Amino acid sequence: MGKINVAIIGVGNCASSLVQGVQFYRKAKEDEFIPGLMHVNLGGYHVSDINFVAAFDVDKNKVGKDIAEAIFTAPNNTFKFSDVPNTGVKVARGMTHDGLGKYLSQVITKAPGPTANIVGILNETKTDVVINFLPVGSEEATKWYIEQVLAARCGLVNCIPVFIAREPYWYNRFSESGLPVVGDDIKSQVGATITHRVLTRLFRERGVKLERTYQLNFGGNTDFYNMLERERPQTNAVTSQLDYELPPDDIHVGPSDYVPWLDDRKYCYIRMEGRTFGDVPLNLEMKLEVWDSPNSAGVVIDAIRCCKLARDRGIGGTIVAPSAYFMKSPPIQYSDDEARRRVEEFITGLEQQGGPLASLTCPGKSRLKPRKIRQNKKTDRSSRLKTIRL
Repeated sequence: MGKINVAIIGVGNCASSLVQGVQFYRKAKEDEFIPGLMHVNLGGYHVSDINFVAAFDVDKNKVGKDIAEAIFTAPNNTFKFSDVPNTGVKVARGMTHDGLGKYLSQVITKAPGPTANIVGILNETKTDVVINFLPVGSEEATKWYIEQVLAARCGLVNCIPVFIAREPYWYNRFSESGLPVVGDDIKSQVGATITHRVLTRLFRERGVKLERTYQLNFGGNTDFYNMLERERPQTNAVTSQLDYELPPDDIHVGPSDYVPWLDDRKYCYIRMEGRTFGDVPLNLEMKLEVWDSPNSAGVVIDAIRCCKLARDRGIGGTIVAPSAYFMKSPPIQYSDDEARRRVEEFITGLEQQGGPLASLTCPGKSRLKPRKIRQNKKTDRSSRLKTIRL
């Protein structure tokens, strides 16, 4: 099915893990279980089909370097699990806006010179999908880059908690342009939020009334450093798994502190208090330790390929099922097993939701109807998926 040309905004730890991963899994066998991957082949695209053609950053120590060198340049401090040969792609000078906050500006010096011609580079490299890896809180910078993405007619995977895919203005802009967006705020494969969600759902399905819970996260990467200045509430990702409201004072989900010597490691502590049979108390405590950036890279790899599938099929706007499964703050929250089922249907072409979400009535419910595929027995399956009627 060809290559997927990808551009990266923000060459930090997440970009490092993603680029390393594409190199690490380039020869992964499709008929085997491969640790770290949910899909070796997704809709006809192998991991090795991801092709990095452009990257943007503002750090003077990264701009002008090959991507393969920039991903291992400080303050990046994630786990190195693969060597990466030179790509021939230099990191271009990006736009700053609010991308460097109070704390990041103490460890990053902006590269001199003007912002590169982002639209020109995206067009010249024939970029299919752009990934947003900007620092947490980069709202103005994200919106500026999205205008460039729309102008260059690329799909978008928004990995940060600046809301795009779930906001009417932006998902309608993408829909009107016939371009797909997957967002917002990438989940990890087995991270703090997904674990907390699953446990919350387990309590509900097994008849335990969850009354109070907290999730405390801390780590040593620049994301946590940056969050000393900016909060990132994630309560909805957890409470969406309940069919009743928790008082705000009875739930806390979010970053706790920055511990430099942890590097890209992240620690999470979860406590859940509930009532079970006979109103007897039931309490759960758990600790999770992960390397933060590799833990999300395997999800980004699938989000990229789903975004490209949507482009191949002519679907614009928010891609509902992949957003629900891969992201913490999608426009529609499903249980994780339901989201996974819908993603598998999207991959095979059975669920084609995209476009404007005007019929979205409340979180977790939608009147969107799946688009049906007109099949032609004379064509192969990959070709059939391109023929879509509303």
